[in-house]
Amino acid sequence: MYFPTKTLLLITALLVTLGAAANTTATVIADNPQQVRPLLNGMTAPAVTLLDQQGKEVQLLTEVGKKPTVLVFYRGGWCPYCNAQLAGLQDIEPNLRALGYQLLAISPQAPKAVTDSQANTKGAALNYRLLSDQPLDAARAFGLAYYLDDKTTALYKGSYGIELTYDNTGKAVLPVPAVYILNSKAEVQFSYVHINYKTRLEPELLLLAAKLAAER
Repeated sequence: MYFPTKTLLLITALLVTLGAAANTTATVIADNPQQVRPLLNGMTAPAVTLLDQQGKEVQLLTEVGKKPTVLVFYRGGWCPYCNAQLAGLQDIEPNLRALGYQLLAISPQAPKAVTDSQANTKGAALNYRLLSDQPLDAARAFGLAYYLDDKTTALYKGSYGIELTYDNTGKAVLPVPAVYILNSKAEVQFSYVHINYKTRLEPELLLLAAKLAAER
């Protein structure tokens, strides 16, 4: 597939490490998507515990240490934009695997809801892992978590019957959709974060970024 020179330069620039950065994690949940402070290129992914679809604990750094990882944060199986993204990832998963990557997708849904969400991905039988971040530890540590405003919370819960995830204040929390490429040392080689939940990284661009990262 052909990509314009400008696009290639953009992807290459995104892969450049921004310099030695302190290995700190964000623990504050932002008041809105515009205030999130995501993990940057060159930083190291935090040690967080996730849950698989059976509710068994999964240590992120242990998994990442096995092989380079494409890590995707999505809002939930109730989100049509997320489901379209998950289906698109399925299309390129064999290519990512051939490059030596594993693909992990994380949402704040409970393990059972994560399992149920696979039925919403346009009929795609996903052969990569969906993990639960119900305690919101990963979304917070990656600097992606934000509070959903009361009006939208009421709309999602009341009109659409969506089961949201809440923190200990009783407020609904979501992650800003994001994609990270991590090497086996858990260093961020590439990141894509967009505060508009309708805008997602195209699978072809992710695959190109993964190829460039694998060559470094």
